[in-house]
Amino acid sequence: MPANKDFKRLVRGRMQKTGEAYTAARAQLLKQKSAADARHSPDADNYPKLAGKSDAILKEKTGCTWERWVQALDRVEAYSWTHRDIAEYVQKKYRITGWWAQTVTVGYERIKGLRAVGQRRDGSFEANKSKTLAVPVARLYDAFSNSRLRARWLKGVDLAIRTATPEKSMRIAWPDRTSVVVGFTPKGPAKSQVAIQHGKLPDKDRATRMKQFWSERLAALEQMVAPR
Repeated sequence: MPANKDFKRLVRGRMQKTGEAYTAARAQLLKQKSAADARHSPDADNYPKLAGKSDAILKEKTGCTWERWVQALDRVEAYSWTHRDIAEYVQKKYRITGWWAQTVTVGYERIKGLRAVGQRRDGSFEANKSKTLAVPVARLYDAFSNSRLRARWLKGVDLAIRTATPEKSMRIAWPDRTSVVVGFTPKGPAKSQVAIQHGKLPDKDRATRMKQFWSERLAALEQMVAPR
């Protein structure tokens, strides 16, 4: 209770100083508190676990470990930025591709305590699933882009492809107005990986169900494209 009263006094003090309404003054103080809390990172050894991606993979794809990325982003106080601003900064400043710029951004936000695993900065949740298959990336991409092929492993889903970069990425509008981002990565002449990011989900339970859904659908996709 005393802490709550102290905070209210800070809000009223800001109102008198800035002329803001109570709600606006409170929101600004909470934002400042969140940024201050975010300055204190956990031990660097825990970064990969918190971020959900290993140092080895991150260094291979971006040239830096999580510790280096946290140091670089902390220097510009990125913990006080929006998700979009961080991703754009990583992409433009360090010339990291869009998919991996998002990976760095989400991992950084998790490390700094700005979002929980599976949660976005706006409070919504997302489900992530990836799978490596023994097929060329062109064939894997076709299994998503070609509606006839897609219907064989993703039955009964009336989706719409919003944008696509052949053999690299795809943005999909899901029937329930959630969104799906798909990334394609070649792993050799006869091996490739697909990574699913299903976003704008309303809660953690829905995210868990969609992760299981994608696990099952990608297994069905593997059955369809696997060499016989």
